[in-house]
Amino acid sequence: MAGRKAFRPASCAAAFTTLKFMKTRTTYLTMLVLLCTGVIAAQSATEIIRRADAKVRGQSSFSEMKMTIVRPGWTREIRMKSWSKGSELALILITAPARDQGTAFLKRNRELWNWQPSIDRTIKMPPSMLLQSWMGSDFTNDDLVKESSSVDDYQHRILGTETVEGRSCWKLELVPRPNVAVVWGKILMWVDKQDYMQLKAEFYDEDNYLVNTMVGKSVKTLGGQLLPSVLEVTPADSPGNKTVVEYVSLRFNEAISDDFFTVQNMRRVR
Repeated sequence: MAGRKAFRPASCAAAFTTLKFMKTRTTYLTMLVLLCTGVIAAQSATEIIRRADAKVRGQSSFSEMKMTIVRPGWTREIRMKSWSKGSELALILITAPARDQGTAFLKRNRELWNWQPSIDRTIKMPPSMLLQSWMGSDFTNDDLVKESSSVDDYQHRILGTETVEGRSCWKLELVPRPNVAVVWGKILMWVDKQDYMQLKAEFYDEDNYLVNTMVGKSVKTLGGQLLPSVLEVTPADSPGNKTVVEYVSLRFNEAISDDFFTVQNMRRVR
């Protein structure tokens, strides 16, 4: 018929080939997008943890804190000073009560030390002591001196969004990296989306049982940063028990020499 081209099988084969190519290309593009999305999500989770960690550390810090240990039949108060530099150096000095005054804890890289003036003895703390109670509180030795790094020692994943203390937060999962010795089998952490504050954390053992829950409260400006001024830890298996840490003062980025963080200085710091 005039004006109409005859149907040609070769054209049909070419069209089929073109469609097959387009479908294959679309599949590859879809796979690429999914892979890239996964990588970006992993990077975003790590960046969130990194920014939240940097917010409470600074390049260096000095703080004065009050810790209240609450038990069903009694309470106990401890006052302390804390110095840190980066993620590798930290020193904590107990200033009250009188019976514990002068007790100090030192972290240098992966080494932990404890100075006990009452017995005139310095103890190098083995890794097995990291999960033990710090000064009879619900914090562990690892919590106070942060021997483990939430940035370097764990893999990170965003699980979703939840509200904590009236603030929209990322809910993140931290699981230990292979062949890294850490205290916790898993950590769930809630980080404020606006100011990168750690507002809640749940700590699980290797069998995935909840051990402690920590909640940040009373947000205020500390050392020029918006941070929770109160940290409350409650153990999962001890109803009525809790430990509350309150920042009395906090300063960031002060000049502190590495030589400050030595076993010798731990004995004489005041």
